Amino acid sequence: MLLGAVLLWALNITVTKYVLEHGWLPLAYGTIRYFAAISIFWIYTWWRERSFRIARADWIYVGIAAAMIFVNQLCFVYSLEFAHASTVSLIFGACPMFVGLISLIFLHARLERSFWIGAALTLAGVALIATGAGGGLVSGWKGDLLALTLAVTWASYTVAIAPLMRRYSPYRISAVVLAIGWLPLALVSIPQIGRQDFSFSGKVWLGFAYAVIGPLFLTNILWFTAIARVGASRASLFANLQPFFAVFFALILLKESLHALEIAGGVLIFAGIAWERFWRRPPPPASAPP
Repeated sequence: MLLGAVLLWALNITVTKYVLEHGWLPLAYGTIRYFAAISIFWIYTWWRERSFRIARADWIYVGIAAAMIFVNQLCFVYSLEFAHASTVSLIFGACPMFVGLISLIFLHARLERSFWIGAALTLAGVALIATGAGGGLVSGWKGDLLALTLAVTWASYTVAIAPLMRRYSPYRISAVVLAIGWLPLALVSIPQIGRQDFSFSGKVWLGFAYAVIGPLFLTNILWFTAIARVGASRASLFANLQPFFAVFFALILLKESLHALEIAGGVLIFAGIAWERFWRRPPPPASAPP
């Protein structure tokens, strides 16, 4: 289930790049796709839990997470509008390090030396990818900056929902946060929805259906069911493989190519995350409550 979820997420970047190149306007695609996925997810969550209730004290976290989802989706569609799918995938691989940095800034988390070494390697990798990709893209650094913001906003979303995940099911949190984050996305997308021509080929509609059901609905069920069985630590190891599967799909299905600097950058990102994962000290045992 973990591997299946990671593969579905990874393929989504290639699929999105393909449909944007074959008729979909970025904001129209993002809004309609999210509306369809949220509708399915709300039906599933209501069938499972019969409630979407969130305590009033927790709505600050919901609001922050929803805002991050809104910006994240803007960056997702426009990063793929301006950059190669493989480049976006490699830069998104830096997300775990941004989770640590955001936790340090806002939660005053204590980070080991291994994290800082891994973060330095990861950020050096991002710089190499941006340098290698920038010269070959019409839009220069625009796509790279959007991809970097994509990683930062997803990391911020991850940190924001952490307190909520301790009190509610992941299905309820996802249903509520995604729905609230969709509202501003829908508002800014109105002009593009009005201009969108829906006379797509069968392949484009198939890609859209996949992007709704696979990475937004099915993966949540697979991922959280698997975490309940094997634990978050093992799941995080699988999650780190997502960017590299995404690059593989982009190279094979979209016939993209990577600059030597992008390859070197991807190696540095992988090395940084691997260093932090394998050299991290195990946390001390939790003390008994007073």
